[in-house]
Amino acid sequence: MASNPVPKVTEEEYLAIDRAAEVRSEFLDGEMWAMSGGSMQHSRLAMNISAEMYNALRGSNCEVFSSDLRVRVMPRRMYAYPDVTVVCGKPVLADDRQDIVVNPAVIFEVLSPTTEKYDRGAKFRYYLTIDTLKDYILVDQFAMRVEQYTRGTAGAWTFRAYQQPEDELKIDSIGVSLPLARIYDRVELPPPEPESE
Repeated sequence: MASNPVPKVTEEEYLAIDRAAEVRSEFLDGEMWAMSGGSMQHSRLAMNISAEMYNALRGSNCEVFSSDLRVRVMPRRMYAYPDVTVVCGKPVLADDRQDIVVNPAVIFEVLSPTTEKYDRGAKFRYYLTIDTLKDYILVDQFAMRVEQYTRGTAGAWTFRAYQQPEDELKIDSIGVSLPLARIYDRVELPPPEPESE
Protein backbone atom coordinates (compact mmCIF):
# COMPACT_ATOMS: atom_id res chain seq x y z
CA MET A 1 0.00 0.00 0.00
CA ALA A 2 1.33 3.42 -0.85
CA SER A 3 2.07 5.72 2.05
CA ASN A 4 0.03 8.78 1.08
CA PRO A 5 -3.45 8.51 2.61
CA VAL A 6 -5.75 11.47 2.02
CA PRO A 7 -8.25 12.70 4.62
CA LYS A 8 -11.24 10.43 5.28
CA VAL A 9 -13.62 10.16 2.37
CA THR A 10 -16.94 8.43 1.87
CA GLU A 11 -17.36 5.44 -0.40
CA GLU A 12 -19.14 7.66 -2.95
CA GLU A 13 -16.37 10.30 -2.82
CA TYR A 14 -13.72 7.62 -3.30
CA LEU A 15 -15.46 6.18 -6.36
CA ALA A 16 -15.95 9.62 -7.92
CA ILE A 17 -12.28 10.53 -7.38
CA ASP A 18 -10.89 7.16 -8.47
CA ARG A 19 -13.03 6.91 -11.59
CA ALA A 20 -11.88 10.37 -12.73
CA ALA A 21 -8.21 9.92 -11.84
CA GLU A 22 -5.34 8.79 -14.04
CA VAL A 23 -3.78 6.95 -11.09
CA ARG A 24 -5.72 4.16 -9.39
CA SER A 25 -6.32 4.22 -5.65
CA GLU A 26 -7.47 1.63 -3.16
CA PHE A 27 -9.91 2.39 -0.36
CA LEU A 28 -10.00 1.07 3.20
CA ASP A 29 -12.30 2.32 5.95
CA GLY A 30 -12.54 5.89 4.65
CA GLU A 31 -8.92 6.27 3.53
CA MET A 32 -7.66 6.00 -0.02
CA TRP A 33 -4.14 5.35 -1.25
CA ALA A 34 -2.68 5.96 -4.69
CA MET A 35 -1.22 2.74 -6.06
CA SER A 36 2.45 3.01 -6.95
CA GLY A 37 3.83 1.61 -10.19
CA GLY A 38 5.04 -1.96 -10.24
CA SER A 39 8.40 -3.42 -11.18
CA MET A 40 9.20 -5.51 -14.25
CA GLN A 41 9.26 -8.58 -11.97
CA HIS A 42 5.83 -7.74 -10.63
CA SER A 43 4.44 -7.19 -14.12
CA ARG A 44 5.90 -10.45 -15.46
CA LEU A 45 4.45 -12.46 -12.61
CA ALA A 46 1.00 -10.91 -12.97
CA MET A 47 1.04 -11.45 -16.75
CA ASN A 48 2.26 -15.05 -16.41
CA ILE A 49 -0.49 -15.84 -13.92
CA SER A 50 -3.14 -14.12 -16.05
CA ALA A 51 -2.06 -15.94 -19.21
CA GLU A 52 -1.88 -19.35 -17.55
CA MET A 53 -5.22 -18.87 -15.83
CA TYR A 54 -6.85 -17.64 -19.04
CA ASN A 55 -5.65 -20.71 -20.96
CA ALA A 56 -6.59 -23.11 -18.16
CA LEU A 57 -10.08 -21.66 -17.76
CA ARG A 58 -10.94 -21.28 -21.44
CA GLY A 59 -14.36 -22.84 -22.04
CA SER A 60 -15.22 -23.03 -18.32
CA ASN A 61 -17.68 -20.90 -16.39
CA CYS A 62 -14.80 -18.97 -14.77
CA GLU A 63 -13.20 -15.80 -16.12
CA VAL A 64 -9.88 -14.07 -15.40
CA PHE A 65 -9.55 -10.32 -14.84
CA SER A 66 -6.46 -8.12 -14.62
CA SER A 67 -5.66 -5.50 -12.01
CA ASP A 68 -7.87 -2.97 -13.81
CA LEU A 69 -10.99 -4.41 -12.15
CA ARG A 70 -11.93 -3.32 -8.63
CA VAL A 71 -13.11 -5.81 -6.05
CA ARG A 72 -15.47 -4.51 -3.37
CA VAL A 73 -15.26 -6.05 0.08
CA MET A 74 -18.17 -5.27 2.38
CA PRO A 75 -19.95 -2.08 1.29
CA ARG A 76 -18.29 1.09 2.51
CA ARG A 77 -15.25 -0.78 3.86
CA MET A 78 -12.73 -1.72 1.14
CA TYR A 79 -12.13 -1.47 -2.58
CA ALA A 80 -9.03 -3.13 -3.98
CA TYR A 81 -7.34 -3.84 -7.30
CA PRO A 82 -6.04 -7.43 -7.00
CA ASP A 83 -3.26 -8.33 -9.42
CA VAL A 84 -5.37 -11.19 -10.83
CA THR A 85 -9.00 -12.01 -10.05
CA VAL A 86 -10.99 -15.07 -11.08
CA VAL A 87 -14.79 -14.92 -11.08
CA CYS A 88 -16.88 -18.05 -11.56
CA GLY A 89 -20.42 -17.90 -12.85
CA LYS A 90 -21.93 -14.56 -13.75
CA PRO A 91 -19.94 -11.61 -12.41
CA VAL A 92 -21.93 -9.76 -9.76
CA LEU A 93 -21.34 -6.05 -10.25
CA ALA A 94 -21.66 -3.35 -7.60
CA ASP A 95 -23.39 -0.91 -9.97
CA ASP A 96 -24.08 -0.23 -13.64
CA ARG A 97 -20.56 1.12 -14.31
CA GLN A 98 -19.27 -2.47 -14.65
CA ASP A 99 -15.94 -1.68 -13.00
CA ILE A 100 -16.50 -3.30 -9.57
CA VAL A 101 -17.04 -7.00 -8.95
CA VAL A 102 -18.21 -8.41 -5.62
CA ASN A 103 -17.99 -12.19 -6.18
CA PRO A 104 -14.36 -13.21 -6.76
CA ALA A 105 -13.57 -16.92 -6.43
CA VAL A 106 -9.77 -16.62 -6.51
CA ILE A 107 -7.53 -13.62 -5.84
CA PHE A 108 -3.80 -13.39 -6.56
CA GLU A 109 -1.58 -10.69 -5.09
CA VAL A 110 2.06 -10.33 -6.16
CA LEU A 111 3.94 -9.16 -3.09
CA SER A 112 5.98 -5.96 -3.19
CA PRO A 113 8.09 -4.41 -0.44
CA THR A 114 5.61 -1.53 -0.15
CA THR A 115 2.47 -3.72 -0.11
CA GLU A 116 3.47 -6.99 1.56
CA LYS A 117 2.45 -5.98 5.07
CA TYR A 118 -0.94 -4.74 3.81
CA ASP A 119 -1.47 -7.81 1.56
CA ARG A 120 -0.79 -10.11 4.53
CA GLY A 121 -2.60 -7.94 7.07
CA ALA A 122 -5.68 -5.73 6.69
CA LYS A 123 -6.33 -6.61 3.06
CA PHE A 124 -6.04 -10.31 3.83
CA ARG A 125 -8.50 -10.06 6.74
CA TYR A 126 -11.05 -8.25 4.58
CA TYR A 127 -10.65 -10.62 1.63
CA LEU A 128 -11.37 -13.58 3.89
CA THR A 129 -14.83 -12.15 4.61
CA ILE A 130 -15.91 -12.50 0.95
CA ASP A 131 -18.35 -15.43 0.88
CA THR A 132 -17.49 -16.42 -2.69
CA LEU A 133 -13.70 -16.38 -2.21
CA LYS A 134 -12.23 -19.89 -2.21
CA ASP A 135 -8.50 -19.18 -2.63
CA TYR A 136 -6.22 -16.26 -1.73
CA ILE A 137 -2.78 -16.64 -3.28
CA LEU A 138 0.33 -14.59 -2.51
CA VAL A 139 3.24 -14.66 -4.98
CA ASP A 140 6.75 -13.55 -3.96
CA GLN A 141 8.65 -11.59 -6.58
CA PHE A 142 12.10 -12.01 -5.01
CA ALA A 143 12.09 -15.77 -4.37
CA MET A 144 10.25 -18.70 -5.86
CA ARG A 145 7.52 -18.93 -3.26
CA VAL A 146 3.76 -19.08 -3.62
CA GLU A 147 1.49 -19.16 -0.58
CA GLN A 148 -2.08 -20.39 -0.89
CA TYR A 149 -4.94 -19.97 1.57
CA THR A 150 -7.94 -22.19 0.73
CA ARG A 151 -11.39 -22.06 2.31
CA GLY A 152 -12.55 -25.48 3.51
CA THR A 153 -16.07 -26.83 3.65
CA ALA A 154 -16.56 -25.69 7.26
CA GLY A 155 -15.20 -22.22 6.53
CA ALA A 156 -11.75 -22.91 8.00
CA TRP A 157 -8.76 -21.77 5.92
CA THR A 158 -5.82 -24.06 5.16
CA PHE A 159 -2.34 -22.93 4.15
CA ARG A 160 0.04 -24.43 1.59
CA ALA A 161 3.38 -23.14 0.35
CA TYR A 162 5.14 -23.99 -2.92
CA GLN A 163 8.84 -23.30 -3.52
CA GLN A 164 10.23 -25.57 -6.25
CA PRO A 165 9.95 -25.14 -10.06
CA GLU A 166 8.35 -28.58 -10.33
CA ASP A 167 5.77 -27.79 -7.62
CA GLU A 168 2.24 -27.32 -8.89
CA LEU A 169 -0.10 -24.76 -7.41
CA LYS A 170 -3.35 -26.72 -7.18
CA ILE A 171 -6.47 -24.61 -7.14
CA ASP A 172 -9.06 -27.33 -6.69
CA SER A 173 -11.96 -24.88 -6.37
CA ILE A 174 -11.65 -24.04 -10.07
CA GLY A 175 -9.93 -27.22 -11.28
CA VAL A 176 -6.62 -25.58 -12.21
CA SER A 177 -3.04 -26.67 -11.55
CA LEU A 178 -0.17 -24.28 -12.36
CA PRO A 179 3.50 -25.32 -12.31
CA LEU A 180 5.64 -22.76 -10.51
CA ALA A 181 8.06 -22.87 -13.44
CA ARG A 182 5.35 -21.26 -15.59
CA ILE A 183 4.40 -18.68 -12.98
CA TYR A 184 8.07 -17.66 -12.73
CA ASP A 185 8.86 -17.89 -16.47
CA ARG A 186 11.39 -15.15 -17.42
CA VAL A 187 11.37 -13.82 -13.86
CA GLU A 188 14.97 -13.18 -12.80
CA LEU A 189 15.25 -14.08 -9.15
CA PRO A 190 18.24 -13.10 -7.02
CA PRO A 191 20.46 -16.03 -5.99
CA PRO A 192 19.42 -17.57 -2.67
CA GLU A 193 21.36 -16.45 0.36
CA PRO A 194 23.81 -19.07 1.67
CA GLU A 195 22.63 -20.88 4.76
CA SER A 196 24.52 -20.00 7.91
CA GLU A 197 26.32 -22.87 9.62
